[in-house]
Amino acid sequence: MFDPFIAPSGTLLGLLQRGRGDGTLHALTAPRAEALAALNHCVLRDPRRDWQVENRSLYYARLYLDLNGGLDDIEAHLFDVEDAFDTEECRTGLALAVLGHLASYGRRDALELLRRYAAAGSNWAWALDELALRDDDAGLRALAAPVLARFGTDAEGEAELAAAVRDAFEPRPWRLWAEDPREYVSARVRAAQEAGCFDRWQRQMRSGGPRPGWSVQAVFEWAQQGLERGSALHVPAARCLVAVAGPEDRPEIVRAAQDGTEGARCTALRYLADSNDPDALGLIETAVATGTTTVVEAAVDAFERMRSFAAVERARGWAHRRDALGAAAGRMLACRGARKDSDLVLGALREAVRGEGCDAPTLWTLVDGAGRLGIVCAAPLLRHIYRETASSHLRGRCARALAATDPSFPTGFAVECLWDCEEATREIAARHAETGDARVVERLRRLAADPAEEDDVQTVVRSRIGPDTTAR
Repeated sequence: MFDPFIAPSGTLLGLLQRGRGDGTLHALTAPRAEALAALNHCVLRDPRRDWQVENRSLYYARLYLDLNGGLDDIEAHLFDVEDAFDTEECRTGLALAVLGHLASYGRRDALELLRRYAAAGSNWAWALDELALRDDDAGLRALAAPVLARFGTDAEGEAELAAAVRDAFEPRPWRLWAEDPREYVSARVRAAQEAGCFDRWQRQMRSGGPRPGWSVQAVFEWAQQGLERGSALHVPAARCLVAVAGPEDRPEIVRAAQDGTEGARCTALRYLADSNDPDALGLIETAVATGTTTVVEAAVDAFERMRSFAAVERARGWAHRRDALGAAAGRMLACRGARKDSDLVLGALREAVRGEGCDAPTLWTLVDGAGRLGIVCAAPLLRHIYRETASSHLRGRCARALAATDPSFPTGFAVECLWDCEEATREIAARHAETGDARVVERLRRLAADPAEEDDVQTVVRSRIGPDTTAR
């Protein structure tokens, strides 16, 4: 997927793209046409850097309800001629998920649009999954014929149908169709179900992975072959060494970590680090100094997995380095350091923001560490990351860290977090938001009554406020 353009954080579009609670609050006070234009822009041009893990659909669906927004733009996007050529899920997935939530809120137009797209659209499987959770049996049965018509009746078409049934996220439609009174529907679906089950069994029986009977050298060769094919296999290869290697093989593994092939070196470093070998830390440092990019990445990853006191001590010495190992040392101290390591973790946090910006992957661990260690003077930097990052997951981690470091959090960011797109962030806000603000009390009550809200959030909300009581 392309890297989406994210508008500045101070604009309405930028707030909505990030899924911030302030986005909803600003949209509700902005001119309705402007708010709907920004909302449609987000839904039709998915702003998420990782669309498979970041949440936006419920956030946008709730805003459509609050703005009483129509679905004409979503309809035009779904049924555009481009749908026949760009069949990637990321083009239509967010729009379909928003329609699913709107259907669960009782929007009949959203339900009808999902039905039409399931019958005719290229991303029909996603639409069918949404309907499986919201539509009635009659609506789903009506889709059997158009869905089955997508698959030819020759051997290739039946194989594609079996794969679709096997890989369906929601099995309810297929189970209904397997019991359909129309024989030409039910017989075909049942045959596809049986073929899918048999194919899954065959794949399990055809495992091409290494066997414990292999030698250490054979495992190294397998890892190298994987690299040459473009697949990094050193992690499973290191697990194989646990079953294959004995004490007598240690010299061979150490030699591989020093100067073996890329695949062997990565595998050996991972194995030695996981087993807390006394030479692992020295070999990791050497690999970072002399290895290829692939070896350096494997060495750093192996180091970060170590849990020993010696590894933490070494991290304290490496934290001042300005290379990948120094960054890894900062992350290790963030995860496993003590209060005395606060300055080192704060320094790593500042360096990461200064050098890589507010979306650097290393920030996830460092932000968690700032909260875990209670680094109060990190709060201004955490607030900056919170505002600027395009990652809703990282913003949620900032909220958790601010709850532990910033005395102003309950009356500040915690309030807007009640409208955030991420469930975990709303849960943090429900725990900490100061209920002296009338908006907070009203929002808590609305979340408690919303059937689409996650159970964990509602549990926290209801622990603070009841339908006929004042907030605590």
